[in-house]
Amino acid sequence: MNITVICVGKIKEKYLKSAIDEYTKRLTRYCKLSVVELGDEKTPDNASEKENVLIRKKEGDIILSKIKDNMFVIALELKGKMLSSIELSGFIKDLGIRGESNVAFIIGGSLGLSEAVLERSNYKLCFSKLTFPHQLFRVILLEQVYRSFRIISGEPYHK
Repeated sequence: MNITVICVGKIKEKYLKSAIDEYTKRLTRYCKLSVVELGDEKTPDNASEKENVLIRKKEGDIILSKIKDNMFVIALELKGKMLSSIELSGFIKDLGIRGESNVAFIIGGSLGLSEAVLERSNYKLCFSKLTFPHQLFRVILLEQVYRSFRIISGEPYHK
């Protein structure tokens, strides 16, 4: 399976880079992983909703340019469906069984995802009602994808 993580924002902190590198290394046993980092648009303090929409649209256009036609797109979205780790592993396994071998997870910037990206998505997934920094969320996503493959393979992992 090919997993692509398309994300807005660059990782600057060494400890986050280290964690991302570790899960990337671990995932090589289970899938081909690629991470596509996109620059984020600067959001002015006290930006209006109109400005926020424009920023989401600009980021969204860049995200959409990185999505291939054959990708099953999973948007990380607060209004998405919440799954347990077991359910996520089953979902990923089912994608593979259905022949969806190119899966893209989309992590938006600090303002979220544009309407166009949400419309292109095949599935909307919510990890929590809490808000996480998108740099930290990348680590959380990779850990959960790794956990999913361990579960699918019948290998032990914390419950």
